[in-house]
Amino acid sequence: MAERSPDEDTGRRVVLALGSGGARGYAHIGIIEELEARGYEIVALSGCSMGALVAGIYAAGELDAYRDWVCRLDYFDVLRLVDVTWSPMGAMKASKVMSKLEELVGDTLIEDLPVPVTTVATDLTRQREVWFQSGSLLQAIRASIAVPGVITPVYRGAQVLVDGGLLNPLPVMPAVGARADFLMAVNATAHTSRPVTLESLLPPEEAAEEQAREAERDRAGAVDFTGWMEGVRGATRRLFDGLGSGDEDDAEKGKQERDRHAWGRLDMMLASFDIAQGAIANYRLAGYPPDVLVEIPKTVCGAYEFHRAEALICLGRHLAKDALDRRERELDMRGKT
Repeated sequence: MAERSPDEDTGRRVVLALGSGGARGYAHIGIIEELEARGYEIVALSGCSMGALVAGIYAAGELDAYRDWVCRLDYFDVLRLVDVTWSPMGAMKASKVMSKLEELVGDTLIEDLPVPVTTVATDLTRQREVWFQSGSLLQAIRASIAVPGVITPVYRGAQVLVDGGLLNPLPVMPAVGARADFLMAVNATAHTSRPVTLESLLPPEEAAEEQAREAERDRAGAVDFTGWMEGVRGATRRLFDGLGSGDEDDAEKGKQERDRHAWGRLDMMLASFDIAQGAIANYRLAGYPPDVLVEIPKTVCGAYEFHRAEALICLGRHLAKDALDRRERELDMRGKT
């Protein structure tokens, strides 16, 4: 629970803890929009992975510009953002995405932000969390989004920094000490007893719009997002199988089969990482229960379906509306007793 400020009794000062979850983290944008639309004041944020990105961009005052950009990205735009590398430390460098973020926030320092922000990464060398509360905002975001084996890590001195979700996918603890009326946490890796689709959680009109967008993507030939692109297939093949040896004919003959197996291994690794994050997030929530919890089921979309920003942002607003309605009803009931 957030530390209550003795100087504030409005009940509208909130600290946000935004969790990891890949593309599902777009819902964080909708949650922030709903809070602001209701007149809540966000006084501090903590974030991991996609949560760190949204928290940092929001605190820098560039969330609207970022939202406009991601909502214009279609399936093929996302593919063009994938910058393949042959590093054994990851298949992608994320430099194209970071270039866009640099356009938005430049060389902003975390300590200069008008709203306090903590982003969380993992140091593989010392096997512990690293909290960024000062220094380069861009470097803090880049370190926090470096999914092990997928996006190359950040090297800082002796540290090898990767996705904070490895140890703390929902960083509630950095937000606990903030002086606010309540703490809201957003778990974007929530487990459900049965698969839940994105469309089933959206209001009917929004669900119909998303179904129309999906149908258009299918007509454009973007049916299977997990297929991504041949370059990433090659990167993952090299990542898991090494550069290999043998004659050229044998290599060419087995290329398709190796691609399929390598990509299957990457899918399995990402799914395993997702499951582990969900379990760790539940553990963290048990130790530091927030005042308001918003849960985004991990089944609503794949972690890398970044072309579905518009629907996921709408989902965030819808879920935040329900959560805040419940809180406000509870406060009203307390006031009447």
